[in-house]
Amino acid sequence: MIKNLKSTPRRKIPKIVWQIGTMMCLMNISFVMAYSLSGVYLREIIGASIIMIGILEGFCEISSHLMKLFSGMISDFFGKRKGIMVCGYILSVLSRPILAISNSVGLVFSGRIMERLGNGLQGTPRDAMIADLVPREKIGRSYGFARSLAYIGSLLGGGLAFLAMRATNNDYQAVFAIASFPAAFALLILLFCIKEPKKNEATTASDKSPSPPKAKTKFSFKNFKYMGTAFWILMIINAIFMTAKMNETFLILRMNADFEKDPMFAPIIMIVFNLGNALSSYPVGLLGDKIRRINLLCIGMFSLILADIIMYSAASLNAMYVGVLFWGIQFGSTQNVFISLIAENVPQNLKGTGIGIYWLVNAFAGFLADALAGFVAHRYSLEYIFVSSGMVGIVALLALLFMTPLIASYKRKKVT
Repeated sequence: MIKNLKSTPRRKIPKIVWQIGTMMCLMNISFVMAYSLSGVYLREIIGASIIMIGILEGFCEISSHLMKLFSGMISDFFGKRKGIMVCGYILSVLSRPILAISNSVGLVFSGRIMERLGNGLQGTPRDAMIADLVPREKIGRSYGFARSLAYIGSLLGGGLAFLAMRATNNDYQAVFAIASFPAAFALLILLFCIKEPKKNEATTASDKSPSPPKAKTKFSFKNFKYMGTAFWILMIINAIFMTAKMNETFLILRMNADFEKDPMFAPIIMIVFNLGNALSSYPVGLLGDKIRRINLLCIGMFSLILADIIMYSAASLNAMYVGVLFWGIQFGSTQNVFISLIAENVPQNLKGTGIGIYWLVNAFAGFLADALAGFVAHRYSLEYIFVSSGMVGIVALLALLFMTPLIASYKRKKVT
């Protein structure tokens, strides 16, 4: 299924990117159908507190991102990506029936943690596979295109969740069961359409990246020292920025609590959020192959601050949707830029590890963001979570502007 990319120079988006993007699209349809409703389900049906929801979501994200680190390191060690991805997709598929029979916090938590562990297992090897096969000059647009397909899936998932809630008269468990089918189709694509690339098919996406420590990669945390100083500066900036990005469940809870909308409208928030993702991901990836990616990071961070201002001051549901749109734009742009920077700067045989470290940093920063949002919402009110998010976002933007010369300096040292 995978041809040597050098033999098809006119193809702007390699075939493997189309395949992986389609698989991500289907999985996101399934994920959003379940995820967009899980917070409201816990709050309205099971009776969980906002603090409990924040801690649960944060713990699930930490588990996912920890798994992303280890799956990346393991895939580097074996030099194989697909087998680990298959294990992850199986877990994600099995999580949907558990949600469908859930009637307690424990069962919902079990389904969510299984889904997040599955996501962690497959996410890093998938991104590393793209980095293995795509030339450096196409890395940004390839990531952007695959993620745009994924976000289109999220858009469809939100719409299908809305229709399913309406058709089942707000039967959450029935919608969770329906969400199993697109996930199963994604697994079939992975099993039968995507093949493990051979070593001679892989291209060096980052020709100027540091030399790998050894021809044979060891499974060792000592490999972290080969990532380079510029990489670690980026991770510091990313950690600050991610602390501003609480879980999208809080956006849904804000809509449900302050605008008193029927729960079946919760997926609309995810539709608008992923519309912003889809609109920004590919154009930003394409621009990132032509101009400095750091400039695009600045725009993404500014979009987050703008989104916080709009959602804090929103007096109507339409204003809230505008804020959510900008929240999606910053998400689609910044994530793509960070991963592209990693792919072109870490050693060729440690791409999985580098991407895994990125997700690990996201895990702890995301947990802190969710815990902070839960505390602020409980102590004050839901709209004040956007005040705390915006303040942290400003700190992240200032850190990026301050540390950009350091990143450029260390990159010049590598080249010379």
